[in-house]
This record gives sequence, structure tokens and C-alpha cells, in this order.
Amino acid sequence: MKFLSYWHDTAPAFAGAAPGPVNGHYDVAVIGGGFTGLGAARQLAKAGAKVVVLEAENIGWGASGRNGGHLNNGLAHSYLAAKAELGKERAIALYQAFDDSIDTLEALIAEEGIDCNFRRAGKLKLASKPQHFDAVARNFEAVHAEVDPDTALLSADDLKQEVGAPFFGAMLSKKSAMMHMGRYVVGLAEAAQRHGATIFEQAAVTEHRQAGSRHHLRTARGSVTADAVLIATGAYTPATFGFFRRRIIAVGSFIIATRPLTEAEIAATMPGNRTCVTSMNIGNYFRLSPDNRLIFGGRARFSATSDQRSDAKSGAILKASLAGIFPQLANVEIDYCWGGLVDMTKDRFPRAGYHDGVWYAMGYSGHGAQLSTHLGMIMADAMLDRPDRNPLKGLEWPAVPGHFGKPWFLPFVGMYYKMLDRIQ
Repeated sequence: MKFLSYWHDTAPAFAGAAPGPVNGHYDVAVIGGGFTGLGAARQLAKAGAKVVVLEAENIGWGASGRNGGHLNNGLAHSYLAAKAELGKERAIALYQAFDDSIDTLEALIAEEGIDCNFRRAGKLKLASKPQHFDAVARNFEAVHAEVDPDTALLSADDLKQEVGAPFFGAMLSKKSAMMHMGRYVVGLAEAAQRHGATIFEQAAVTEHRQAGSRHHLRTARGSVTADAVLIATGAYTPATFGFFRRRIIAVGSFIIATRPLTEAEIAATMPGNRTCVTSMNIGNYFRLSPDNRLIFGGRARFSATSDQRSDAKSGAILKASLAGIFPQLANVEIDYCWGGLVDMTKDRFPRAGYHDGVWYAMGYSGHGAQLSTHLGMIMADAMLDRPDRNPLKGLEWPAVPGHFGKPWFLPFVGMYYKMLDRIQ
């Protein structure tokens, strides 16, 4: 078993990183070489801006290369919950932004010729308990009537053609998609560079200061200046940006990937070949990879991934969960096990905008693979003084009380949600 991301291991390396020391002056410095930062850099460079991307590790090293491979439209919340909290107009706008993000990805992949196995697969929100189906059905009725008619409600009998496990019904979101995340992020970086962006890897930002209209950024490999800065670092935001660290809760998410399944095993487990998410608070998400592995993830432990030993513990929990859902795969070999950090906000809504001299887009709360490129492009357009399309503009973002960068409270949160899953 390899303790590394399947997406990293099965994608080509990005060969376009700039050599030599980090230096120069740029119109825009983008901090973070994942989907958000690279989407913004490509958009800015296409418009003629001089752009530099500063990535602390390698392109796609963080959440963009450590996720479950889902491109799900809709919201992380139920639409009904979002409408109750944000109001109908904002909830619809945000739901539609997720829909638009899938269209953005599809068009960008075609335009840039990125070979990443993009496919409109559809997503199933699976009811894990009989009472959960009632909530799924109520949410479906509101979504279908008010914001997304391209949805369907499936019964437990309908699901026999989709998933080889005893769920109690599901909502199908037909616009949802999937792709190979590693190949996509490398292709996106190549596209940004091709349009003129300079990309530095191993260039962690250690200091930021602003003097007048000019930003000064110090990295491990040198320094740059820029007229504007976009922070696109999510759960990996450096300590120098304390405002965002107090508002982002870095939560570990863990994933395993099986050996390639046989045709018979696929027919017995995932005949529908869609992305799937269960309805538990501490639930699981799964899909087939392009080479027919089952990629199976979840919040196995409420902690941040730190080392191979930590990931191995989480992998063992996930393997037991996989066997609980698919007993026919209980003894299947696990080829990959990895972890990553999810940039959760307190209310689980993303945030994007401008604060104290810098632009930002982050807080995807486990629903960012689809929205991040799109939102990065939207923020780039805002920086270019184009029409404002930010669906999150003006949404308040209070700090998490008692949180200053290290989420000491996560074990208590985990205990709470485990208790809810037992009683609900």
C-alpha cells in the first residue's frame, strides 16, 4: 500500500516551474498553486496581466490533489438549510454558482485540451437510514421546484441499478461530474504558464507587508513585489495571514483507493458509476477512478493528517467503513491511503472578496473541487475591474471564537457528530 495520493501518483509532474530565485515585480501575486490560484492566474494572464504564482510545495500538493475526485453541483448544505440561513435569493445564487462551476470546468478543459477524464456522471445523495430519506425527499422537492429541475428522486428499488448496497433512496443531481484531479491541476498549471503566468514551486510565503499600493512578499527562495495579492491557500494558509487563519478550521479528510476492480466487482458495487455521498454527519463519499478503483473517503478521524502513521490509522477506519457498506469488498486490497486538510468555515459556506488590502477565495468546506477554479476566475475578473460576479460578496465572516490557527476543539466536534449519527 502506498501512503500517497492516487491523484499525485498517477499524474505527470508539472515541468513548467520557474527556475532560479524568486524575484521581480508583478501586477498580481497569487499565493497558492491549487485550483483557485491557477484558475485566477490563467484568467489574469489571458487578460495581459503580469502574474506570479507562489506555491509552498508543488503544484496541486494541497487540497486540489488530495480530494475525493467529485465535481458535485448544488451545495454542501441542504438547499433548505441554506435558504433558511442565507435567504432564498442568496441561496439560489450560490447554488447556481456551483452549477456554473461545472460548466466552467467543462469549457476550460475543452479549450485547453486537458486530458483528465472529465465526465458528467451525476451525483447520488444516499439516504443511510429510513428517516434520512424523508429529509432527502423534502430537500429534493424544494431544489427541483425552485432552482434545479435537472434532478430526480430515486427509491430504494431504483438504487439497485446504481449501488450494490442497502441504502433507502437518494437524490440524483444530474449535472454533477468527476475527473482525474492530478491530471487536471497539472493541465491547468500548464495552461496558466502558456498564457504568460510565472509559477514558482517550493516558494512558501513567510512574510507579507504592504507599503502604500505595493505588496512585498518574502518566500523561502527570494522576494517579489506586486500591485495586488490573491490568497488562495485554504486550509494551508500561512501564519502571516492571521485574519484568515482565525476563520478557517483545518479538518482532516482521509481517502483510500482499492486495487482496480474486476467487471464483476463493479457490477456488484457501483454499476451506476456516479459520485456518491452518504447522509450521515460523519459519512462517506466514493466513486470509481478512471482505472476502476473504488476511491472511498470520509472524516475517519477528527484530526489533521500529520504523518504516515496517522494516515494508516484513518485508513484502517475507512476500510472498516467500506466493508460495512460493501461487504462484498471486505477483503479487497487497498493500494493507496492518504489524507489532506479541508478548509472549513464555521457555517460551511465559502468566502471570497477583498479584505485589508488583499483578495481571497477559500473556505470551500469540502465542496471545493468544483467551485474553486470558477471562483478563482471570478476573483481575477474583479481584480481586472470586470463586472462583479462574486456570489459571496457581502457575506459576513466572523472569526471562530477561541481559534487562532490550530483547531484544538476538533475532537469534541467529532464526539458531537458521532452522537448525532447514533440518535438521528
